[in-house]
Amino acid sequence: MSLEIASRPGLFRRAWHSPGFLLVAVGILLGVNFPLGKLAMAAGISPIVWSALISAGGALVLGGALLVLRLPIRTDWNHLRYFGVVAIVSYAFPNVLVYSLIPKVGSGYVAIFFTLSPMFTVALSLLARLRRPSVLELCGVAVGFAGAMLVASARGQAGQSVDWLWAIVGLLVPLSLAAGNVYRTLDWPRDANLLWLAVGSNAISAACLIVLSVITGDAQTAPLLLAVPGLVVAQIAASALMFALFFRLQAVGGPVTLSQIGTVAAAVGVIIGTVSLGERYALIVWSGVGLIAIGISLTLYARLRG
Repeated sequence: MSLEIASRPGLFRRAWHSPGFLLVAVGILLGVNFPLGKLAMAAGISPIVWSALISAGGALVLGGALLVLRLPIRTDWNHLRYFGVVAIVSYAFPNVLVYSLIPKVGSGYVAIFFTLSPMFTVALSLLARLRRPSVLELCGVAVGFAGAMLVASARGQAGQSVDWLWAIVGLLVPLSLAAGNVYRTLDWPRDANLLWLAVGSNAISAACLIVLSVITGDAQTAPLLLAVPGLVVAQIAASALMFALFFRLQAVGGPVTLSQIGTVAAAVGVIIGTVSLGERYALIVWSGVGLIAIGISLTLYARLRG
């Protein structure tokens, strides 16, 4: 039966052109990163080194696919500028921040911060005048921010409250991701190849993170990667597949739709953190997540009506 399904090219073609399928797939793969990161931090691996592994692994795997498929590689100024900005704003900075926060507040709680990305993306899209707002959409943004305040007020796992500083710093994660979402739409290179966009941006991100790890001394934790080979392979596989689909979702869904991966990722991260890693969260956190979900639903409904 599985061979029969796999032999139908139309099925894969529909999935490749479906924002809904791509949204769920990328969101799940992103959500897996949080518990994997927590296990890596527990093994003593630096957040910078683990972030470098994600980018380097994705670039190497997808770079190999790029060569095998003999797809075009462009190195004009537009592509190089695009790679540099995306590498810093979308990958290096938020990844280091995420894996630095996980030991402080838990993988599930960090995942919840990703649910704020749609709200920030909508706000930045409006500022960039990508499209005009509607009253319903602005209501969705307001409800989402109310939920964010509830989540932030809990400040971590139940019984393990953290300093307000970490809750506030966590807001930089969705803000950075939202800025990346909007930038990628505004500066999308002409005749862009999706795999090359993923390879170029991740390669620069990996290079920046490796240099940073050497400067900070975090590179000394790199040998610890050899102690957790299964974790490393799982992370590289998840990252490579996620990046392969990520830019396709950006192309067919736009910045606001892409930002919804944070909602799916948060659900996956919280579920895995609760079921497998023993994390527990107060009722106020779940209430905040519910408000965020309502806010996102309102913004999506507003887009469908428009």
